[in-house]
Amino acid sequence: HKGWLYLCAVVDWYSRKVLAWRLSNTMDVEFCMEAVQEAITRWGTPAIFNTDQGSQGGFNRSSQH
Repeated sequence: HKGWLYLCAVVDWYSRKVLAWRLSNTMDVEFCMEAVQEAITRWGTPAIFNTDQGSQGGFNRSSQH
């Protein structure tokens, strides 16, 4: 009822299509990694991959993936 939910979305910038997304009530990186893995599995490896680290900037693991 109270608190925050965090959204991680993998978006194709050209088409603006959401390729995968996840919600979490914690700021762990795991739910973001799951969304990235799903997008790659469903749509293939992109030629260019950019991560917007948002205000936290602590998701170094996803940019190293």
